[in-house]
Amino acid sequence: MSDLKLIIGNKNYSSWSLRPWIALKQFGIEFEEELISFHDWDNFYAKISEYSGARRVPVLIHQDRSIWDSLSILEYLADMFPQHNMWPEDQGARGHARSICAEMHSGFNALRGALPMNLRRQIEIYPLKEDVKLDIARVIYVWREARSSFAHGGEFLYGAFSNADAMYAPIVSRLHTYGVPVDADIRGYMDAVLATDAFKEWQVEGLKETWTVEEDEV
Repeated sequence: MSDLKLIIGNKNYSSWSLRPWIALKQFGIEFEEELISFHDWDNFYAKISEYSGARRVPVLIHQDRSIWDSLSILEYLADMFPQHNMWPEDQGARGHARSICAEMHSGFNALRGALPMNLRRQIEIYPLKEDVKLDIARVIYVWREARSSFAHGGEFLYGAFSNADAMYAPIVSRLHTYGVPVDADIRGYMDAVLATDAFKEWQVEGLKETWTVEEDEV
């Protein structure tokens, strides 16, 4: 049995949970999973409080340690498993990757608010307000900058799959689900993320869920 346990929310909705989960799966790191559903908030807060005072998912449990917040978990895993090169090996690429992940972590609020992750949503174009369009334009810019500077022909932002792709996987899912039109190079990157075994497994399991969270049903 693995000494790692990841506490997550609904796979259909929980973009923050997807990030460390897809990284663990994509890098072949064994872990135990516990899902706490959002559909009953009283039960959710009671259960998540057992693992983290922040009362949010995801939470990584390792031995007697509790590590919360998706980006902190990815950093912890990168330290724990240096052999997997979860961040790009090149120092410049690594610095760029950490910068765009920090930007993802703290920004793009208009995009995330208007287009919540929902794997069950019928894929169709959704009307976008100007602030959402600006967020999307910035996402596309940083993806292009990463790929043109550091991908060297690889499918992902820095060539091989990295923590940066894990951090942006929920945005990939959103742009796909809400039918956001993108150029061929961006579509190619999105398709690479959506085609990973890890994302496909998450999606299959998410689509099986029957819980509904009304605020995420745009």
